Amino acid sequence: MIDKLSINYKDAGVDIDNSNSLINFITNITKKTNRSEVISTIGSFNALCEFPKKYTEPVIVTTTDGVGTKLLLATDTKCFYNIGLDLVAMCVNDLIVCGAEPLFFLDYYSTGKLDVKIASSIMQGIVDACYVSGCALIGGETAEVPGIYVDKYYDLVGFCIGIVEKSKIINGNEINDGDVLIAIGSSGPHANGYSLIRKILKIHNINPLIEKLNGKPLLHYLIEPTRIYVNNILKLTDQVNIKAMIHLTGGSFLENIPRMIPNNTQAVINETSWVWPPIFNWIQKKSNISRQEMYRTFNCGVGMIIMVNKLELKKTISFLNDVNEKAWPIGVIKITDSKERVLFIK
Repeated sequence: MIDKLSINYKDAGVDIDNSNSLINFITNITKKTNRSEVISTIGSFNALCEFPKKYTEPVIVTTTDGVGTKLLLATDTKCFYNIGLDLVAMCVNDLIVCGAEPLFFLDYYSTGKLDVKIASSIMQGIVDACYVSGCALIGGETAEVPGIYVDKYYDLVGFCIGIVEKSKIINGNEINDGDVLIAIGSSGPHANGYSLIRKILKIHNINPLIEKLNGKPLLHYLIEPTRIYVNNILKLTDQVNIKAMIHLTGGSFLENIPRMIPNNTQAVINETSWVWPPIFNWIQKKSNISRQEMYRTFNCGVGMIIMVNKLELKKTISFLNDVNEKAWPIGVIKITDSKERVLFIK
């Protein structure tokens, strides 16, 4: 029995030495993400970063996001690395919507009991995704909070700071009647709708490691990381005049498209322009929800939507296909007084 007069921090559930070993690991692996503008190192009380000199009227852009209950699926199946990729992807994809370049990233990792092996795998995913996105991982916070989280369960939050030239901000203000919507394919559900997915697994007593879909374990489709669009979209902004961009996250088509189009417009989506990837057909079949509800919950194979003048349609799709993005025309913008902001047609 522990003497009540000699209880230390470790006895209370917080192991500082364990945390320090993780910090040392993070310090070493983050070096590859460094940008020339970063003038501080991991481990300080704060992080310092200069503006890139190529900007004349720089505007700071910020985003924060998590990965929701996909964390629980990752924990149950021990796919920790992928969830680190997801965290960064959800943030940088939100950032790029206004044309911003990701500059640096910070993370918050909170757990009941720190498992260095689990945390290291997650952090490796975060670092690799930052590297792909061109942003530096310059800091973060790791917290052991016994009593809030049970045992090794954890939560993640990401924070990304980006920069955009003021004159090049993409905000949807230039959208006109007849502008076209171009879809860019997703890698799967990304990090949305997993409370429903986990409910399906529970109700039908499905083990995603064993259940097969098109000859592959179901988990292959469910744990696939969110696709990162940053580099290809940044290149595209130099080629065409993008009028608006939409990252299909929570709320998918029905909630996200109205956020970026003017009040007197409607996005008319052609359902026959693409075929849902198998995982979305599986979800609808197992949950028995309507297609309308699917379009409100899942991306159904569309990760991003960009809007351009119809004269730039061919050039835009050609460019995206050349950089290995699956892209296709998915709809048009119409001027209307209708309160139905998104209309699906066949």
